[in-house]
Amino acid sequence: MADLFSVTAPLAIRFRDSGEKQIMVERLPYADGLLFLPAFWTDSEPQQALRYVAGPIAGDGPWKVGNAIVTVLACHGTDAELASEFSAWQGRLMELGDAYPSRSDIETLMKTLAASVAGIDIRHPGFHKVAGDEPA
Repeated sequence: MADLFSVTAPLAIRFRDSGEKQIMVERLPYADGLLFLPAFWTDSEPQQALRYVAGPIAGDGPWKVGNAIVTVLACHGTDAELASEFSAWQGRLMELGDAYPSRSDIETLMKTLAASVAGIDIRHPGFHKVAGDEPA
């Protein structure tokens, strides 16, 4: 399929140990793992919404990240609960309109929050280069 961070389709993550499932609406590589924001992250404080999944990223879809599996969300099939949540999230995005932050602002927010928790600078090499991060 593709690199986890270049896929534009909606993604779901399932944690193998707990069975918990969430929609990943924003994601970013970080150190040995990934950072992500779930659906409706805008309804809480970003520091409560931000998730870190430790572990190497493997695969071309589905992807394995530590104890989690990331798959493309099948809106018309496999998981009705997540499909419904994603549909509601799409509605929320329409309500937010231009008030929803840009991808660049979201990446900066995610990096800043993760860096403050880890006690590092956002230019730390733990933040891998993301497609579109090239200087203008």
